[in-house]
Amino acid sequence: MSQRLTNLQNKILSWEEAQRRRNIWAVKGETVAFTNGCFDILHLGHVSYLAQAADTAKHLIVALNTDLSVKALEKAPNRPINSEMARAMVLAALSCVDNIVFFEQNTPLEIIETLRPDILLKGADYNAEQTNPLAKDYIVGSDIVRAYGGRVQTIPFVEGYSTTGILAKGN
Repeated sequence: MSQRLTNLQNKILSWEEAQRRRNIWAVKGETVAFTNGCFDILHLGHVSYLAQAADTAKHLIVALNTDLSVKALEKAPNRPINSEMARAMVLAALSCVDNIVFFEQNTPLEIIETLRPDILLKGADYNAEQTNPLAKDYIVGSDIVRAYGGRVQTIPFVEGYSTTGILAKGN
């Protein structure tokens, strides 16, 4: 296998290894940003979002929905289009992404509690100020991140780019 391909695979971590690296970064005083999603068909909107997310901290960790958790979101019967490992490898190829962890739970709450990021990020369809966990625009884990002094923020979308929209063009 090529060394570069091995380097990409090494960015995909177990929760335990991600926590170990996060702890090392914390000891060094390096900040960690965290976001999550399906990232099914990577497009300009994703790349812009992830680059902006990476600009908020020294390191960016992306929690990636497993195939089963994507299906549970009921985005469409044929989703995900790409397997979790294929999606992870494409994300790993982005220089702005430091590490990827998979999560199969309904929400990323457990991995947020585990990694304790300095900055929790979501897209602008969420509201960083929302405190009602039942609200559609609530950012899961925001209360926890704020409780230990972390920051929660949103990143604007690039207009006209979404996986759902891209797939609809094919019909």
